[in-house]
Amino acid sequence: MNSASAKILLIDDEPGMREVLSAVLGRAGHRVVVAESGEQGIALIGAEIFDLVITDLKMPGPYNGMDVLKTAKDISPETLVIILTAFATLDMAIEAMKLGAYDVLTKPFNNDHVELTVRKALDAKRLSAENLLLKRELKERAGFENIIAISQAMQEVFALVRRVAQTDSTVLICGESGTGKELVARAIHFNSPRRDQAFVTVNCAALPETLLESELFGHMKGAFTGAVANKEGLFEVADGGTLFLDEIGEASPAIQVKLLRIQVKLLRVIQEREFRRVGGTRDVSVNVRILAATNKDLDKAVAQGLFREDLFYRLQVIPITLPSLRSRPEDIPALVHHFLKIFSRKREKPLTLEPDAMVELQQQEWKGNVRELENVMLRAVALVSGPTISRADLEPWLRPPSLIHSGVSSEIPPEGLDLEHLINGLERGFLVKALERARGVKKDAAHLLKLNGRSFRYRLEKYGIGRGSGGEERSADDEEGDE
Repeated sequence: MNSASAKILLIDDEPGMREVLSAVLGRAGHRVVVAESGEQGIALIGAEIFDLVITDLKMPGPYNGMDVLKTAKDISPETLVIILTAFATLDMAIEAMKLGAYDVLTKPFNNDHVELTVRKALDAKRLSAENLLLKRELKERAGFENIIAISQAMQEVFALVRRVAQTDSTVLICGESGTGKELVARAIHFNSPRRDQAFVTVNCAALPETLLESELFGHMKGAFTGAVANKEGLFEVADGGTLFLDEIGEASPAIQVKLLRIQVKLLRVIQEREFRRVGGTRDVSVNVRILAATNKDLDKAVAQGLFREDLFYRLQVIPITLPSLRSRPEDIPALVHHFLKIFSRKREKPLTLEPDAMVELQQQEWKGNVRELENVMLRAVALVSGPTISRADLEPWLRPPSLIHSGVSSEIPPEGLDLEHLINGLERGFLVKALERARGVKKDAAHLLKLNGRSFRYRLEKYGIGRGSGGEERSADDEEGDE
């Protein structure tokens, strides 16, 4: 809700009062709906959702302003109510406030006073909504605020994000879990002209299928069991800002049919910026930028009939694909130092990482990408007792090398492989295994690998393998293997 332009219901049985207040509120940029009686006003409250209701206290007919107030707070709790009356008493004002009225204005009143009161009420509503969103965002943060990366692949992503941010185009962000898709979505929003408006995230995979449609589009009281009040959907909450549909491609067997139905409504929102609440009879217009993310192959989902082709192309106006962490190992040191700085804030001195530990981190596969690396560093910082983190400190949390065998398959997987990473991993693994079998004696370890001493030591230095990996300092015995 933008406080500069709100939807207001004005209820008063006096035509002159309706005309004057409609003009005042209209000049302030608000959309005003009028009702001539409490009965008519209550009917409108049941059919639509208003940001603010301004109602006269005493009106002919079965319902007065207090009845309007009670009804509004019953079926649409987030709607603010201002009472107008020529017969104000302290007891009446107290009762109105107890029932949830924002304010009571006494007739006759100054038009500027009405406009100021309305502005304060809408500002309070907006701040309340922003506080709720802020709490939600803080709770959902992944542990760091900025995207840490120096690799060429990520620099190209950043350049695209900067260009896309200045447009209003729909963006589909693709990438494996843990690559930072939500961080990229936030970067797009906060570098866009919509930066001062709401950024609303909805995890399509986490919401139960029975709630997904209601959460996105809102519902009217009585639309289904448990719908005890009118509720705005997240599209309305994000009006003027950005809605981020995370894991839009999630389609487990239990929710595929529901998602396909919801996709029809999503398609309409993207095309026409209009939708209808669950149980509603009126269309709701919104000005929302849509960003979506998925770790699924949506082309495959379309081919299998699990995702609408027309929705896919509407979402993929501008695609951004995030590279996996294993394809950009040069980013790992910067990420590690960032996590060490964040996680060791409560220590007297920041923790440091031993060189062989960094080498080990750079050679991991990181199937969980940045999120997995973050979790490993969090555990290490929490449990290490000294000023440095060694390779041994990390080992309990690392995945064992998957291809350190003498009979490595020569098959190339469909997605391809990082040959240099694979070869380095194999070589390092054999060096470590040889040192373990030789109980740390480099001469014997080199002999097991058919290497001379100089060549063996060169490889140890290349991978930062020292005492932490079971190696010893160079001894006289090692010199014999140099030639």
